[in-house]
Amino acid sequence: MATRLEKPLKRELAIGDAPYMLTITPEGLKLVPKGRRNGLELTWKGILEGQAGAVPGSGAEGAES
Repeated sequence: MATRLEKPLKRELAIGDAPYMLTITPEGLKLVPKGRRNGLELTWKGILEGQAGAVPGSGAEGAES
């Protein structure tokens, strides 16, 4: 049985040579360069509705929503 996500879960990961912080919450997820406050935020509903396809660098730039 899986554990319910009730509070933020933070993990550090490296993408290339750069460190990032990934925060997973009941509302969605946030990926931020380590030491910064602003980054990429996605809600679970947005991911399911296809907003994840408009992530910068995914090749979907200029796609209409």
